[in-house]
Amino acid sequence: MAIHLSTLLKFYKRKDICDAIIQAADDKEIAIKFGDKGFGKRPDVLKYPKDVLEFAKKGATSFHCSEELWVNPLQLNPTLSRKDMDELRKGWDLVLDIDCPVWEYSAIAADLLVQAMKYHGVNTISVKFSGNHGFHIAVPFKAFPRTVHGKPTRLLFPEGPRKIAGYLGEMIRPHLARKLVEYENIKTICKNIGKDFKEVVKNGRFDPFEVLQIDTVLIATRHLYRMPYAFNEKSGLISIPIKSEDILKFKKEDAKPENVKVNMHFLDQKPEPNEAKKLILQAFDFEVKEQEIKIKQTKGDFSSPENAVPVEYFPPCINSILKGLQDGKKRSLFVLMNFLHSCGWEYDKIEELLENWNKKNPEKLREVIIKGQVRYHKANKKKVLPPNCSNKSYYLDMHVCNPDNFCPRIKNPVNYAILKQKLVYLTKTKKKKKKVKKTNKVPIDQ
Repeated sequence: MAIHLSTLLKFYKRKDICDAIIQAADDKEIAIKFGDKGFGKRPDVLKYPKDVLEFAKKGATSFHCSEELWVNPLQLNPTLSRKDMDELRKGWDLVLDIDCPVWEYSAIAADLLVQAMKYHGVNTISVKFSGNHGFHIAVPFKAFPRTVHGKPTRLLFPEGPRKIAGYLGEMIRPHLARKLVEYENIKTICKNIGKDFKEVVKNGRFDPFEVLQIDTVLIATRHLYRMPYAFNEKSGLISIPIKSEDILKFKKEDAKPENVKVNMHFLDQKPEPNEAKKLILQAFDFEVKEQEIKIKQTKGDFSSPENAVPVEYFPPCINSILKGLQDGKKRSLFVLMNFLHSCGWEYDKIEELLENWNKKNPEKLREVIIKGQVRYHKANKKKVLPPNCSNKSYYLDMHVCNPDNFCPRIKNPVNYAILKQKLVYLTKTKKKKKKVKKTNKVPIDQ
């Protein structure tokens, strides 16, 4: 929805609102959104309360900040190496983003996440309504130990937040499934989120993470989230902090601009030393098995993935993504990065393809997001498969699953590409051998 300039100015000229936004901007990279025109320059910073109103006068609709804490945010740029980024990074706040079309379901998950954190001895927890369908659950960097397994904690980004999100997600999974079904029956849940019964019930078990997501894919370097007391352009509501114990009591009416009161802040508490030590150590020790691709060399001239599988062997879902998408671009970037890397593509070729793909998207991803993904994979070095075809949170949800006759044979897009290339190679080889045999036959005199 379009927010009228007079509404923006009336809200952002409030001194308490400006002060609260500036308080949340300390050591953070800031990006300012100007409605349909998109974001302004990056990196940016906010230093003084009057800056908020001045940006609003220029058409600013919302303010966004980084999870990471920087020595000097203005020194950031897309060309920095991982080493340079690590030197600039002072630390990071844990910010988990719960997203679901039905905000009541998000509230149930947010409440369970808070309980799970408290179980690990974490009491310094901030909660914020995102302004639309979800909630942000946060723990300040000062709650974490200085090192984890001998490595400075400030350097454990984005892997630290990702591991914690994955660990907590698995911890609350059975409780979340039970709570959601207690709130509404599965048929109603399916109707509300626009999914079929078979998509959310697998092997007789209800999967709550087919209903909502705890955002781990988007926990990436220089990832931003909506600042407290900033507008949400889609709903016209304000992203307001709330007490962790009041999540299930929260009402959206409290987030209307005219009803907002600045009676608390986000990530402003002072934690006890090492308060989140148990949480992060258990998250790192939690064994999450990654699907690492094992490439076996084959005889003959068949090109292995190290030599890059050509585009003509890509599966239908990948080809659909490469045509450009209206929605699901960040998930698609995650899929493409892992798919291409597992198929033996070099990083410069991957980045070139991703940039060309991004030009086809009606609303382009920021260049820094693509470069950040490539840089992260370079540093990680492991070849990890993209999500399996059965993971409906990706291909089906993004409406790119259009199976051909070869698809039923495979479980993963990478399997498709490798096997398809091998099949074509073997077929050509057989034809070539038949041709040679026919040519070498001794003519019979008549």
